[in-house]
Formats: sequence, structure tokens, C-alpha cells
Amino acid sequence: MSEQHNQDSSDSPAFEDALGQLENIVRQLESGEVPLEQSIALYQKGHKLREYCQKRLDDARAQIEKINVGQDGNAQSTEAFDSE
Repeated sequence: MSEQHNQDSSDSPAFEDALGQLENIVRQLESGEVPLEQSIALYQKGHKLREYCQKRLDDARAQIEKINVGQDGNAQSTEAFDSE
């Protein structure tokens, strides 16, 4: 199942792993106990992780379809998901 999470590239982390790393970086930076040079490196890594997570979310959103159900309760059609 982990291969399914990493389908884009074997070097890419699973979304959940990347999000966990990003949360850890935020905690470290918010603590204020990280030296400046390390803070800069963590910030840069966090920025890349945020971009990666956003891309994965955007890709997932593009794949979701809304199922339209008829009065009889059966699926009638599908259409692209619109979050608005």
C-alpha cells in the first residue's frame, strides 16, 4: 500500500509523511530554540514540503467526482467536483 502513496516518484514521500515532517518543522521553528542557520534551512525545507503537499491535494481534488443521485436513490451521473 505504501507504493500507492508514492506513485509519483520513489523519492517522493507519502502525503501523510510529508505533512508530518512539515508539522514537526513548524513546531521547531515556533519553539524559538533553533539557531538561525538551522531555522533558515528548516524554513526552506518546510516551504518545499508545503508546495509538495499542496500539489498532492490539488491533484487529488482534480480526481474527485461528484455523484449525482436521482430521486430513486441510484447514481444518475457524475461531474467534476467543485469545492465552492
